[in-house]
Amino acid sequence: MEQRTRTRMGTAAAGTKGATGTTGRVRKGLRAGVAAGLAALTIATAAGCAFGRPKVVVPPSWASASASASASYDPANPTPSSSYTPSYDTYSPSPTQETYDPDGRSDVHGSGCDFSSSLRQFTYTVSITNPSTTSTYSYDMRIDWMKDKPADGSTYGVHQRSVVVAPGATETYTAKYTLNQSSWQAFWYTCQITRATKSKI
Repeated sequence: MEQRTRTRMGTAAAGTKGATGTTGRVRKGLRAGVAAGLAALTIATAAGCAFGRPKVVVPPSWASASASASASYDPANPTPSSSYTPSYDTYSPSPTQETYDPDGRSDVHGSGCDFSSSLRQFTYTVSITNPSTTSTYSYDMRIDWMKDKPADGSTYGVHQRSVVVAPGATETYTAKYTLNQSSWQAFWYTCQITRATKSKI
């Protein structure tokens, strides 16, 4: 009687073959997936969509501003080091009352000292300028035609007059003196402003 013993070799071989076929298919699938992923990554990198770190470009002005700010700031002494000296306008109050010299001869100028033989008359042109810009003055004037050679202090004639001069104005007049005598000898004379008393009005 012939006995037959079943073995599982065929089954194992078949199973091994089946497992090997499945493993091969899985490996092929993984390879295809990895290849597809690498292809997608390559395309994305070529198109500029790689997930790398973005580059930030700092403008030069920002860099210099931050450098200067950090250089000028001291945490231990936050007060700026630049010095500041305040300046103040000087104020000088104007005088409340104008002062003046009652002797106004410095305000007076004379010219054209002359004598007319036909008229027997001395003449002298006098100009008075009031230097004040606010006050009106009255000038009490005296003009003398003095003996010149010899100059002994004697006077041939006198002219007196009061003249009112407004602020900053100039008044001009001609002082005159007529001799009473009808005849005389040649003589020397000079004109003098002997008084110009100034008073405020």
